[in-house]
Amino acid sequence: MSFRLPFLRKREKEFQESGKLKNIPSHVAIIMDGNGRWAKRRGFPRVAGHKEGMEATQRAVRAATKYHVDTLTLFAFSTENWKRPTSEVDFLMRLPKEYLHIYLPELMEKNVRIDTIGDLAHLPKHTREAVKNAKEQSKDNDGMLLNFAINYGSRLEIVRAVKQLIKDYKDNQIAIKIDDLDEETFSKYLYTNGLSDPDLLIRTSGEQRLSNFLLWQCAYSEFYFTDVLWPDFTEEVFYEALLDYQKRKRRYGGI
Repeated sequence: MSFRLPFLRKREKEFQESGKLKNIPSHVAIIMDGNGRWAKRRGFPRVAGHKEGMEATQRAVRAATKYHVDTLTLFAFSTENWKRPTSEVDFLMRLPKEYLHIYLPELMEKNVRIDTIGDLAHLPKHTREAVKNAKEQSKDNDGMLLNFAINYGSRLEIVRAVKQLIKDYKDNQIAIKIDDLDEETFSKYLYTNGLSDPDLLIRTSGEQRLSNFLLWQCAYSEFYFTDVLWPDFTEEVFYEALLDYQKRKRRYGGI
C-alpha cells in the first residue's frame, strides 16, 4: 500500500482544499476480515494474523478520529467464532487485554470513549475485566465512541430483543399495544440502543457479505468492500472509503 501513499495524500489535499470532503459518515462500522489469510500467505500461524490485525485496529481508530467520525463500531468476535480451534479462540480472548494495555493511554489522550455490544457474560473473566476497566476509565470522554462488537451475532441480538420485549409486555413494563409496536420501540431492545445506525459499512478481504453483523442496523447503510486484508488496513484505505462515500446518494427508499 505504501506506493499509493503520495497519490492518496495529494487527493486528500485536493479534496480538503476544494471543500468536497464534507460528507463524513457519522457512524462507520467495519467487518475486520482477512487475518487468517494474511498469515497463511506468509506461512505464519493464524494467530500471527490476529496479532497484526490488532495494529490495524489502532490505525483504523486513528483514521476515524482524524476525520471526525462520531462512532466507530468494529466486529471483533462473533458468536460463530467459538467454532474455531480452542487455541485460536484463547488467543483472541487475550487480544482485548493486550490491545487496551498498549493503546488505552493513546485512546484517553484522543478523548475516545470505549463501549461494547454483544453478550459479554460468556467471555473469560480476564477479557471481561479488561473491557470493563477500559469502559470505566473512558466513560467521561466525549470524543469518538469506539464500539467493539464482542461475542456478537445479529440474529441472536434480534431474538434476545424479541424475548425481552415480550417479557416486558407481559409484565406491563411497556405501555404499548402490540399493534402499535414500531421500529423505534423495537430498536430500544437492541444492543445498539441510543446509537445511530451505521452510515457506512466497510468490509475487508474481498468478501461481500454481512456475516450476521448489524442486520437490523445496516438496513440503509452504504457498503464499501475492499480486497485489502485486515492486517494491511491503513489510513489510506479508510480515506478511500470516505472518498467513495462522497459519491453516494442516500434516498432511504425515496426518490
